[in-house]
Amino acid sequence: MGWIIAGLCALAAIRVFVFAAAFPFFNNVDEQAHMDLVVKYAHGNPPRALEPFSPEAARYFALYRTPEYFVGPEQYGGQYPPPNWQASPEERQRALNDEAPTWQSRINHESGEPFLYYAVAGAWFDLGGALGLTGLTSLYWIRFLNVGFAIALVLIGYKAARIVFADRQFPAIATATLLSIWPQSSFYSVQGDSLSPVMFGLAVIALAKLLQSEQPTVLLGVWLGLTVAATCLIKTANLPLLFVIGVSVIFKMIRLADRRELSGGLSIFGGFVISVAVAIGIWFAWNDQHFGDLTATKSKIELLGWTPKAFSDWWSHPVFTPTGVKYFWAELMASFLRGEFIWHGERMATWWSDAFYWGTSTIALAIALATLIRRRRSEPNRTILWFALLSFASLVGFLILLSIRFDFGECPYPSREYPYFTSGRLLNAAAVPFFLLFAYAIEQIANWTKRAWIQWMLLGAIALLTLSWQLSINASVLFSRYNFFHRQAIQ
Repeated sequence: MGWIIAGLCALAAIRVFVFAAAFPFFNNVDEQAHMDLVVKYAHGNPPRALEPFSPEAARYFALYRTPEYFVGPEQYGGQYPPPNWQASPEERQRALNDEAPTWQSRINHESGEPFLYYAVAGAWFDLGGALGLTGLTSLYWIRFLNVGFAIALVLIGYKAARIVFADRQFPAIATATLLSIWPQSSFYSVQGDSLSPVMFGLAVIALAKLLQSEQPTVLLGVWLGLTVAATCLIKTANLPLLFVIGVSVIFKMIRLADRRELSGGLSIFGGFVISVAVAIGIWFAWNDQHFGDLTATKSKIELLGWTPKAFSDWWSHPVFTPTGVKYFWAELMASFLRGEFIWHGERMATWWSDAFYWGTSTIALAIALATLIRRRRSEPNRTILWFALLSFASLVGFLILLSIRFDFGECPYPSREYPYFTSGRLLNAAAVPFFLLFAYAIEQIANWTKRAWIQWMLLGAIALLTLSWQLSINASVLFSRYNFFHRQAIQ
């Protein structure tokens, strides 16, 4: 089976490399803000407040940005202008003089985001500089870090599935396959959402080992604590996962106490709590000192113009209506699977691919839930699968909470007209749990029909459709004059 997993790793690496190189800078998912933070961390200057964009980042924006994400070629008479980085030295300088000061005057609203991804990407950026990479190539070098994340994610998903499903070959291969073809556009961008699933995938492995082991060690508790803390130090939106994992550790401690092994359970719980408390505590202390609140979100919320609503006003939110919940769920799940990029001002999606994504996800989760309820104790790893489901549900619930809690004022997204957080990349951390459940659901269909070949047919059909849609929807990007494949050295 090793050659299959190696092939899936290669598929993930090629897919991410090609599209990370094909999409020009800077996309519509706040890539400028994330790039600015990578530059600051690379220079050892993490933000200490909501700060303006740095001069170096502003220079990159002025020289290397494309208009193709937001407007069509008709806005330029039918053809986009040549990139600034291909212009003469005089024209490049003129572009810098015109655009860089504007960027430097703007506040980077992502300044308070947790540091881990930016520290890793900043070190990678520095390594590229040491290797002689400059200009546009150095920016793509940061994106190509996602190739490593994609390979790691396939391996981690496969390892987690082997632990959860023991000797069952199909769900392990299916989980690795689904992760290798996952068309989430955050892997083609500079942003931390590509690291979140890798880090929480490691936490899932630790959790599975902890729940399965008859005599777990303190090191497992420490491993679990450090990985879930690291997940939260990538993205503030990952914080709900900390509570789900905390409940799982308490559950294991109670099980050990039932077997008169309370001291061992307390040691594991202590190792977990100390690992989390030290890592998260340092981050909280930094935020409180420099941003004025523990999560560094208060100033961002104020900058964006959001205001908290009275508790009594939460319940009039449209998400509590049939139309609203359908819109929220369909948009969220489609976005989770295909990403959020726009191109020429239009969402990079088709209605049929989106319907397939959110429809199959809904069916898979429903089958997994129904099977776990029906089988009760007959499923050997039922507890782990329940925690996988709770991990995914906790992030969805957190987005619902954010949607109903705020009046979004004049903010374009979310807005008063569409007050929903439907950014599927905010669910990325739970990718391994989600695809474990998806693979489990496909396997159950085969069990019900008593035809093993059906599970392979369904997996093959999903993989073929997903890959074909990625190629057809993203094909036009390959020909952009602003991308990596069309770069030219600046004279």
